[in-house]
Amino acid sequence: MARTVAIVEDDAAIRANYADILKKHGYQVSAYGDRKAATAGFRTRLPDLALLDIALGEEPDGGFTLCRELRAMSAALPIIFLTARDSDFDLVSGLRMGADDYLTKDASMPQLLARVAALFRRADLLREPPAAEEVLERGLLRLDMKRFHASWRGAAVDLTLTEFWLVHSLARYPGHVKDRDSLMRDAHIVVDDSTITSHVKRIRRKFQAVDGAFSAIDSVYGLGYRWNA
Repeated sequence: MARTVAIVEDDAAIRANYADILKKHGYQVSAYGDRKAATAGFRTRLPDLALLDIALGEEPDGGFTLCRELRAMSAALPIIFLTARDSDFDLVSGLRMGADDYLTKDASMPQLLARVAALFRRADLLREPPAAEEVLERGLLRLDMKRFHASWRGAAVDLTLTEFWLVHSLARYPGHVKDRDSLMRDAHIVVDDSTITSHVKRIRRKFQAVDGAFSAIDSVYGLGYRWNA
């Protein structure tokens, strides 16, 4: 059965263009021109992946609101922002709302299709039986691989799936430097360097919210990131 991609975009021509290309690559497409229509559609049936613009009609940040609503409906649903807004503030805000990826509309179609396919591969992995390593413990960190639950000093850390995979990639081999390409492979995403950087900053803040002294993730200049043993 073909997977369903939802497009929420207020420009009818852009919406139709993306829909046509996705259909040609074998996806079913549900398209919405505003947040209210999308919310009503999602309450009837969730898509397998959502592409959201930020500005929707008269709502300058309607996509952010919709992302929060979608994330409340499903913790695992892949969400990509596809928008003309290219500021770091918007990128960080989108990831903070729970999105897995953030693309600007000048991105090529092959790039968009690659990112969609990567998130679907991750969705397939989530449906596979759990690996033998069901719990990863590294010092004060505990990762439950069956429930995708993270804790630090016994306190829950509310990570998105992308953030969970990134933490797992780093913590699995403490002291080893992971470059951005390795982190992308391990997290089953295809993003640019700035998105990885934003994800890592967000992860640090989440751990620091439960432990102000948290410093387990080192930035290694020019190379990547490392989990302190």
